[in-house]
Amino acid sequence: MSRVAPSRKTSTDPGADPQRLALDISKRVLAWFDRHGRKDLPWQRDITPYRVWVSEIMLQQTQVATVIPYFDRFLQRFPDVRALAAASEDEVLHLWTGLGYYSRARNLHKAAQLVCRDFDGEFPADAAQLEQLPGIGRSTAGAIASIAGQQRAPILDGNVKRVLARYHAVPGYPGESATLNALWQYAEAHTPKKRLPDYTQAMMDLGATLCTRSRPACALCPLTDDCLARRQGNPNEYPGKKPKKVLPVKATRMLIIEQGREVLLQKRPPTGVWGGLWVFPQIDADTDPIAHCAEQLHLKVELTERWAPWRHTFSHYHLDIEPLRLKLIKATPRIAETSQQLWYDRERPAAVGLAAPVTLLLEKLSGETA
Repeated sequence: MSRVAPSRKTSTDPGADPQRLALDISKRVLAWFDRHGRKDLPWQRDITPYRVWVSEIMLQQTQVATVIPYFDRFLQRFPDVRALAAASEDEVLHLWTGLGYYSRARNLHKAAQLVCRDFDGEFPADAAQLEQLPGIGRSTAGAIASIAGQQRAPILDGNVKRVLARYHAVPGYPGESATLNALWQYAEAHTPKKRLPDYTQAMMDLGATLCTRSRPACALCPLTDDCLARRQGNPNEYPGKKPKKVLPVKATRMLIIEQGREVLLQKRPPTGVWGGLWVFPQIDADTDPIAHCAEQLHLKVELTERWAPWRHTFSHYHLDIEPLRLKLIKATPRIAETSQQLWYDRERPAAVGLAAPVTLLLEKLSGETA
């Protein structure tokens, strides 16, 4: 059952009703933004729905400083939605390599194709229609509609959740429906009718630069006078933390099969872990690598080196990876390249998306063979 956002009094207006409170908050936030907000980020120039959309997807669970070079490269190669829709998935994933959460890139590609097919290359103006596209949730749809379309549509990304949870002392983890519903009600109530692009950016900036996860700069915040979490002296307790759970541990061996400066890569299925990305052949920890190469890949190889295992952590489990270097015996015919496997030239790399562990192993391999 959703929680109704209560009205409250503030130090600036003791008798404020919800509408007056919302207006008071937006005025303070916008005044702060005019003086201190970020106004020259790459996606704030030449604003279009496409540029806002790409930036919002990239910024999901990723810091601004990390996103900027990726955004610039992505827009240089795909300047508009038609260019993105016409690209291959491999090329899209290649430009995403290192940014993580690759389902974002796959959904971006699918959504671009749908925009071109169903909307003649023009993003729908309505937030509800935007939300029907792959990878676009309510908050992302609101950001596109408000920033690019100047429509009144609330947002609730991680930064805004933190600001609102602290200001209203909303208990609970935002992943829980009651807490999330309460935060959405506050987000809706505080969204003004004017200066929507600025307000949307201001709320995100407030959470990113002042109301940070740890050591928030409360003294500089425009909402500090009546922030309940600050009054309670415990802003770091909001929003509530995700309940901890013990992650299971899985193990795999990655086979680095070398032929000169080339290594064998295989493409993962389109869904699941590392969906659509290229990885080294993998086997279970108890599988013989020599026999696997002979029986499954029709390759005769010899084991040259075992590298120390390390742990790669996903959101839902740990993966212990043991890399094995194997050399392709020259007398054996090479495996043919197909749409699902290729010989990757380390000096002239193909434009394909690589899983993060593969990138790390290729860097280590380059160092070993330099």
